[in-house]
Amino acid sequence: YLPVGDLAKKKIYPTLWWLYRDGLLPEQTHFVGYARSDLTVDAIRTACLPYLKVTDTEAERLSAFFSRNTYISGKYADEASFAKLNTHILSLPGGTEANRLFYLALPPTVYHDVTKNIKQHCMSTKGWNRVIVEKPFGRDLQSSEELSAHLSSLFTEEQIYRIDHYLGKEMVQNLMVLRFGNRIFGPIWNRDSVACVVLTFKEPFGTQGRGGYFDDFGIIRDVMQNHLLQMLSLVAMEKPASTSSDDVRDEKVKVLKCITPVSMSDVVLGQYVGDPEGEGDAKLGYLDDPTVPKGSTQATFATAVLYVHNERWDGVPFILRCGKALNERKAEVRLQFTDVPGDIFGNQCRRNELVVRVQPNEAVYAKMMSKKPGVYFSPEETELDLTYKSRYKDVKLPDAYERLILDVFCGSQMHFVRSDELREAWRIFTPLLHQIDKEKPKPIPYTYGSRGPAEADDLSKRVGFRYEGTYKWVNPHRL
Repeated sequence: YLPVGDLAKKKIYPTLWWLYRDGLLPEQTHFVGYARSDLTVDAIRTACLPYLKVTDTEAERLSAFFSRNTYISGKYADEASFAKLNTHILSLPGGTEANRLFYLALPPTVYHDVTKNIKQHCMSTKGWNRVIVEKPFGRDLQSSEELSAHLSSLFTEEQIYRIDHYLGKEMVQNLMVLRFGNRIFGPIWNRDSVACVVLTFKEPFGTQGRGGYFDDFGIIRDVMQNHLLQMLSLVAMEKPASTSSDDVRDEKVKVLKCITPVSMSDVVLGQYVGDPEGEGDAKLGYLDDPTVPKGSTQATFATAVLYVHNERWDGVPFILRCGKALNERKAEVRLQFTDVPGDIFGNQCRRNELVVRVQPNEAVYAKMMSKKPGVYFSPEETELDLTYKSRYKDVKLPDAYERLILDVFCGSQMHFVRSDELREAWRIFTPLLHQIDKEKPKPIPYTYGSRGPAEADDLSKRVGFRYEGTYKWVNPHRL
């Protein structure tokens, strides 16, 4: 169920092709596109080809993939069109018995009509039916609740897969194993040893013509309320009873329930301005994007501090930072540990940190103190380093979407967002979002390609993060 929009051609079709190419989907799977536009399978193929990464030896396999693709054009609110879609699915080989998976890569405005029509006209009577819903899941608690109520009036929770592609990333999934598969981390993963937790998402580019969409949502809805909060819940949750989907998601909900709504005094908002010395896009500020409304106060950068009020984390700040047009591309989780009590080295020791880098260059490394080689007894900072590129040579990490779509086929919901989890996430951010929408505070300007507003670093320091800045992780180019 795939209109060939940006997401479809860059992510969904390539993912389905890779899964099909590698024999991970049943050979007799059929792919049916449905949208308003007058498209052909050839047009879809041409639009997607640059993203499919096809090698010369795979031409035949690619033809087999596209021979299983069909396309139906129809309106989203028109019942007759969906009846036509259903007739088409039934006419495919094995169509009467087949399982059906609907992928809704759609603007939220048409969700109600489309889901209602799928339920009334396109459900399989013999196989399973599953629906993948793409974010944004609403704009605030109320709109999200309305969407959830609408979906749950049509489908069971087992049939709904709310996709947050961050949950498909290798290192995000690794958080579970690091925490619950290692004795050395278990006992120190709490308020006694952790000074603060920093969750970061940085992009080195601006809105690039997507300003219209972005301006409507802003950085908090776009990244913080979903991706960063998902990572926070995996870092902070208690050990689940098992690795089954609901046991894991139960613990994530419990930890979110312990977070009080974010207050404006714990937030710094920024908006990028052009760098006069920059090149190309770097010269342009957010307000120079022609798709952005004049004088917009929408934030392109945010730092927020959250607190988890439970026995394990009481008093530990969780610092969420995200932004566009920054100095690097990076997503990571950083635990900074407290100072060593009873310091005998005269303030020469830095704090230990455990860093899980989600992208780029997946890695887990621990910053620790070691004696500097030589005759003096001086500690220096070094790292224990697991960089995936050097440890796992030639291992291809699957794309997040590959993993997640395969999970849907297998019926595993562990890496998908449950409705009560979504409700708690919106509860935490809605008061802040409403206050920003109402008061329209002016964001602090920061230069394209910088680290963001200095005020954000001041906020992190104020709540207890110590940035020593003496040490840089070096990507090991080992032979």
